[in-house]
Amino acid sequence: MSRFVKFSILLSLGIVFPSLAQELDSAIVVPYEGESKVKVRHQMDMQGMIMNENKETLPDGCREISEDVSFTVHAGRKYAEKFNGKMFAYDQQEWAVKPCSRITIKFVNDDHIRHQFMIHGLPEYLYPPTGMFHIELTGPGSKTATFIVSDEPKTFLVHCELAQHMEYGMKAQMKVGEGDGDLPSVPGLTKVERPDQYSVEWDIASIVGLLIATLVGIFMIVSIGVVCKKRE
Repeated sequence: MSRFVKFSILLSLGIVFPSLAQELDSAIVVPYEGESKVKVRHQMDMQGMIMNENKETLPDGCREISEDVSFTVHAGRKYAEKFNGKMFAYDQQEWAVKPCSRITIKFVNDDHIRHQFMIHGLPEYLYPPTGMFHIELTGPGSKTATFIVSDEPKTFLVHCELAQHMEYGMKAQMKVGEGDGDLPSVPGLTKVERPDQYSVEWDIASIVGLLIATLVGIFMIVSIGVVCKKRE
């Protein structure tokens, strides 16, 4: 049985049997079969989950913690109102930290749907299996968790991985040191990589259809005007 199947079974049991969910809150450990210093770490309850929290283990290249920083990150529809065409967003789109920082995130969900704070590109040997740190909330509420970044200047993707949430605006970036560039399509921050286009290919059929629709509209307006005059 794969690790994913085992994890899915445990999660399903927690949803069906709330009492069991309380026990799951004490961290489910899923083995990682790669060259990792740690195991995948999940903490789950009915409110959400935390994946791969790391408060103590330093990445290779870090002799000590350079600084302790804390951010409160809100997620919700109201933060997307300032971005045209977006539905979801974080209240911030960029964070900057020093290399080897220990970062504590208080993630607050202001909506009545699931949202995530997910960061990719961390060392896989500390954040197995794919270098990911993750906080998820199933609805309104908050969770707090900590991770440590490496000593390399890098720009990390922060997003919500739920279907279409990133595409609809829930995307940001975290720069370690000077970073290694900007990510595309971060709302209000960087240029859109693939802007929406609503082009129309005008052929004879399209032109004829437009003319017919215009004539029908004019006819209806005139007809209504005639009827109104007769009633007067």
